[in-house]
Amino acid sequence: MKKLFSALCLMLATTGVFASDYDTYYQDLPCQVKPVVPIQIPDHQVSITECGAVGDGVTLCTEAIEKAISKVTKLGGGRVVIPEGVWLTGPIMLKDNIELRVEQGAIVCFSPDKQLFLDKNPDAKRVYPCIRASKRKNIAITGKGVIDGGGHLWRPVKRMKMSDVEWRQYQELGGQLNEKGDLWYPWQLTNGYADISETAQKQESMRNDLIRLTDCENVLVEGVTIQNSPRFHLHPCYCTNVIIDGVTVRSEWNVQNGDGIDLSDCHQALIVNSTVSVGDDGICMKSGKPSKSHAIAGCEDIVVAHNTVNHAHGGFVFGSETAGGMRRMVVRHNMFSGTDVGLRFKSALDRGGKSEQIFISNIMMNDISSEAITFQCDYVNKHAGTTTDTPTYTEAEKKWAPQFQDIHISNVVCRGCKTGIKAAGIAGLECVKNITISDCSIIYNKVASSIDEKTTQITLKDVKLTANKAQ
Repeated sequence: MKKLFSALCLMLATTGVFASDYDTYYQDLPCQVKPVVPIQIPDHQVSITECGAVGDGVTLCTEAIEKAISKVTKLGGGRVVIPEGVWLTGPIMLKDNIELRVEQGAIVCFSPDKQLFLDKNPDAKRVYPCIRASKRKNIAITGKGVIDGGGHLWRPVKRMKMSDVEWRQYQELGGQLNEKGDLWYPWQLTNGYADISETAQKQESMRNDLIRLTDCENVLVEGVTIQNSPRFHLHPCYCTNVIIDGVTVRSEWNVQNGDGIDLSDCHQALIVNSTVSVGDDGICMKSGKPSKSHAIAGCEDIVVAHNTVNHAHGGFVFGSETAGGMRRMVVRHNMFSGTDVGLRFKSALDRGGKSEQIFISNIMMNDISSEAITFQCDYVNKHAGTTTDTPTYTEAEKKWAPQFQDIHISNVVCRGCKTGIKAAGIAGLECVKNITISDCSIIYNKVASSIDEKTTQITLKDVKLTANKAQ
């Protein structure tokens, strides 16, 4: 017994354990969901200043950060500390048992030099993400600081989404307009940094996520502010045991493809206590077709609770890729204020899959510019809706048709939306079925509901749809 006690003490002395009371999020669930397990990081620590980093916003700190990660790795893992300061860097790659700690007062700024982000693989279609990890275990990004992706130097912007003042500010950076003059590309900028492709359009297609973690196990992102991404902000892909707790994700409302938190084919995940306000989908579940290149497929065993989404195309979103399936998911006690859509289910032929045991409850919304709840099966293809003749589909199209089913939505309160509930499937295919919406109160501005009964099977029970008389 003494040996066991001594071993336990040694383990606690050498291991940092992130053990928030995650069990509370798994109480009284409507279906069985495999809970997350706290992340363990060895208790060593190195500041990037020990490796030569200077937080003056001018000195490039890429090499110093790499040295700090290598130094901690040689110790068996631990915490790499980014202290107060403004730290200019190129891409950061995390390794096993590494916590990247961005302290309060620290701002990590990714360099405007696009050449630093070029992938060494000549076949790569995109540049390196700002922060990345692949096939790693026990990795964490924590702290109260800010991680800024410098995305405004990567993204195109549409004139229709800009005020006159903003449009002039972008053109003052240099750049290139398309032939119509309604789309600006960050190409041939006046900052003096070279472009990395032969055309503005091709360079735009190379932009990558701010944080992309692929095929990783035991991931924690906690406390940090993640902003201004070139593309998606926080994007775990094919990961297991993912905890996202208390983060702030933000960008301008008009940011192109600026998703907030996206889980792509992740198992056993928890997203809680976070705030998102971005230019595309807020909290989004994605699932591509199963691949031999990755050990897991689909999104399953996921809890999303106590989050706030302000501006976004959707507050909580499925899709548009759902091919690997969505299983055992509980979404509850979230607030959406100012999103385009509240609960958004979107997919299409050749990218659809089956959902199972999806429970969404206690969602509070206001100021929703479009639908409070929507099911859309023609997000890319335009085969959805009814026609006089039932169309025919190939077996391949049927195999990857959307299958929104076994989805149960309850206790939604929405004050202010254009349309309360909108849903349409695909004629001849059962794409939207076994959907229940109950005990909801929705105040709409234009249309109470637009549900295509020929292509959907949705049961409404005690759903109160009220016209907004203040309009």
